[in-house]
Amino acid sequence: MKTPFKNVFILAALFLATFTFTSCDDDTAELTPDETQEETPNKNQTLSGEVSGVWAEGSTIMVTGDLVVPAGKSLTIEEGVTVVMDTTAKPEFIVMGNLYCTGTAEKPVTITVPEEARIEKNQFGALWGGILAAPGCTELVLDNVILEYGGATTTEASASVKQGLYKAESGERLPALWFSNVDGKFVVINSTIRNFQDDAFYIEGGKSIIANNMFYTTGRSGGEAINFKSGTLSDIAFNMIYSPNTNGLKLSNSGDRSPQAHIIAYNNTIVNAGWRRPDIKGGSVWIEKSVRVNLFNNLIANSRFGIKRNTKEPEDDRSLISNTFYYGNSQEGVDQFQPSNEIVAGENDVTGTSEGDNDPKFVNYPLTTAGDNATFNTSWDFHLQADSPALGKGTTDFSRHFADGLTINGKTYTSPAPATYIGAMGTK
Repeated sequence: MKTPFKNVFILAALFLATFTFTSCDDDTAELTPDETQEETPNKNQTLSGEVSGVWAEGSTIMVTGDLVVPAGKSLTIEEGVTVVMDTTAKPEFIVMGNLYCTGTAEKPVTITVPEEARIEKNQFGALWGGILAAPGCTELVLDNVILEYGGATTTEASASVKQGLYKAESGERLPALWFSNVDGKFVVINSTIRNFQDDAFYIEGGKSIIANNMFYTTGRSGGEAINFKSGTLSDIAFNMIYSPNTNGLKLSNSGDRSPQAHIIAYNNTIVNAGWRRPDIKGGSVWIEKSVRVNLFNNLIANSRFGIKRNTKEPEDDRSLISNTFYYGNSQEGVDQFQPSNEIVAGENDVTGTSEGDNDPKFVNYPLTTAGDNATFNTSWDFHLQADSPALGKGTTDFSRHFADGLTINGKTYTSPAPATYIGAMGTK
């Protein structure tokens, strides 16, 4: 999916030239880090520094340096806004206050890089930072958002390092989203996260719903699609995760923050996980360090391992796992999802013993695709055919954290009801 940007830089240059000869009320304003953009009434901006208010529907925002939503303020990004990150500056998007990105299916919010940078050699991004929600961020929404080509490596000069955010060290590969307030709330729904160098999400706090998203082409040499630590309560559902470097879900209680991490993950599809990692760790779902997990109705296809535990620091013994569907196109893969001390067996799992057992019958995906393939074809369709053995094998007999909803910015978001099929997508 590409958004036409051929005229973006020409347009930006024209606006800047016009600004030189007209009053400060013109359409384009250059902000310095000492200034705050309180409102954005015009359609096109070139900016950096502190931002808040509203970026109006259909705007194009050219970002030339780090962005900061100040503490106590909010930024709303409306449908159809395109945010273009400068690949030389590699900006970080730091949220000290609150952030609301509210796109639609027809007009998503897109945070990207210039079109000429969206090429194969940059498939793992690293061309801008990520969205870094500091401990002061109490609310964040990404609804119908495309995040792509980020995950830059920090240096000593990085704003996040100077401000003690994320891991606060140079040499760290930034995630697409970091959230860190144990008392905060965030929702990511109906969105696409692609072309990032390492983890897509790295979560160290908060109540959250992560549902109906697409993750692909993430993790050059390591990294998970969704990585949760302590201080978190989350419903993770109906996500399609393709070829993360290591795991689709890494679920841990590391950090010993309160509350204990309790993750309910259901009806997710994870394909080709783990095969690109240089060393062996996980390759679908990894659980460890007293995390409490409830895992139901997840479809794991052509991934390196089944649900895998850290045997030295295992999950909370109250964890519940059931109705997992496995498919492997190689005997090595099939052997590595058989139950053992490391590989967790659930109730009512669908587990074959030979390569090719339990073809899930995706509508359009060649199951012979190599496990280490990271290139996603947008014509693929992971819905299930009418005779798929994954239909009718799911359970709905479990609770979820936010069936009654999380209210953010005056709107209530509910975690989706579970399905009777296994995986993120039923029949069309």
